[in-house]
Amino acid sequence: MEHDNNNDPLVIGGSVLQSRLFVGTGKYGSDAVIPEVCRASGSQVITVALRRVDMRAATGNVMQHIPKHMRLLPNTSGARDAEEAVRIARLARAAGCGNWIKIEVISDSRYLLPDGYQTARATEILAKEGFVVLPYMNPDLYVARDLENAGAAAVMPLGAPIGTNRGLRTKEMIGILIEEIGVPIVVDAGIGRPSEACEAMEMGADACLVNTAIATAGDPVAMAMAFGAAVRAGRQAFLAKAGPVLCGGADASSPLTGFLGEA
Repeated sequence: MEHDNNNDPLVIGGSVLQSRLFVGTGKYGSDAVIPEVCRASGSQVITVALRRVDMRAATGNVMQHIPKHMRLLPNTSGARDAEEAVRIARLARAAGCGNWIKIEVISDSRYLLPDGYQTARATEILAKEGFVVLPYMNPDLYVARDLENAGAAAVMPLGAPIGTNRGLRTKEMIGILIEEIGVPIVVDAGIGRPSEACEAMEMGADACLVNTAIATAGDPVAMAMAFGAAVRAGRQAFLAKAGPVLCGGADASSPLTGFLGEA
């Protein structure tokens, strides 16, 4: 029987989502492809860097290409400490982008790794102000607990450095978060292939955010469709509970008796 997403919703900050794939708005050859990516992926959540948003611009504004039904997840890309992230979040809400915010605090310009301490500080401030906070983070258990205690509605551990398409390099660490953290786990950054998103979902991740792998594909719309199917398949496999793995020998799938009239 095919899995029914309507009976397995993802709930974040009190909002019910039927799709477990989040998409982004960066790196497309043309922003005009974004509506087709949203349609093909089935996603309901899209992230956008506030620094790309110009509400006053009549043309050339990425917001003009985001379908109305999408949940907007503005991010604080460009913030180097908690104070800058908080300021960007407040600007996003004042600009009409809603109260969901993805916290990105990055001061390292080479590897673009998130600062856990500054991210937790920003999360605590914004959660108290009523934001639904989804912080981008290294998959570190202590940082994840700090973020959960600070009021994060979900945590977003990276699979590999952002924009690299290297896949689930942090698989074991993400597995620990899945076991130990009480808020949804949204794997973000590094996923380059639909099979990797499927693997994350099979492990028990609650959702994946994919931007670069879709935007830089030869056919972004077709890749968006592939990621949508992969995330659904991975979730279905997780719920189905995979069979045991044998460490030695073999176990025939058919009886080894009864050959050609054997008694």
